[in-house]
Amino acid sequence: MLLAVDVGNTNITFGVFDKEELQCTFRIMTKQPRTSDEFGIIMIELLEHADVKPSDIEGIIMASVVPNVMHSLIGGAERYLHQKPLIVGPGLKTGIRIVTENPKEIGPDRIVDAVAAYEKYGGPVLVLDFGTATTYDLVTQEGDFTAGITAPGIKTSAKALWEDTAKLPEIEIKKPDSILAQNTVTSMQAGLVFGQIGQTEYIVRKVKEEAGYDKMRVVATGGLGSIIAKETDCIETYDRTLTLDGLRIIYQKNCSK
Repeated sequence: MLLAVDVGNTNITFGVFDKEELQCTFRIMTKQPRTSDEFGIIMIELLEHADVKPSDIEGIIMASVVPNVMHSLIGGAERYLHQKPLIVGPGLKTGIRIVTENPKEIGPDRIVDAVAAYEKYGGPVLVLDFGTATTYDLVTQEGDFTAGITAPGIKTSAKALWEDTAKLPEIEIKKPDSILAQNTVTSMQAGLVFGQIGQTEYIVRKVKEEAGYDKMRVVATGGLGSIIAKETDCIETYDRTLTLDGLRIIYQKNCSK
């Protein structure tokens, strides 16, 4: 079995694959400080809770946008699961070429998403990831990662509202029944959700226009992506497990026997 680990700014997501089938997933918070032993014990306990024996894990792959947790996380994996993780970064086979001005600036999470979208859906494809940041990444029909757009994520925008504005409360992020809000909570929800929908539709339209791809596939992932995908026709596919699938695909390209 393969343990795929996506280290994001908000959560660390784990997925266990039996060949190409995703058996289970679990998440822990990223910003909680942990030692190698704590990470190791957490992984052991979560695997066992999902009826996966730690000894069944034959490989580990990690992609991270949070460097300061990696020493402890890698140490925990090596000490408790007895596997040296494969880390997504320069030198790995991915199946796509990054042809932006500075390829080293492209985060591992975006590379992983691009690989999965291209392998699963073909190109040209625009990959949307609704995470701490909302990202839009373009992969051509030939498998070239040519452009990326970065915007604040929905939760990031919401946090700015209630932390930097004295009288606005912390709210649940969901689509209100109407954009014609009648109170503070629904007015914030309307601005956040409908604002994200409008941003998404405009950026997708501009990418298609400037890239010249009328029939470009648009694939979304990320925690709040399902809310947006339901509300706009510009997103063709919402793929909840896209990032974990990308990790699996990269692992297979580099470690297949």
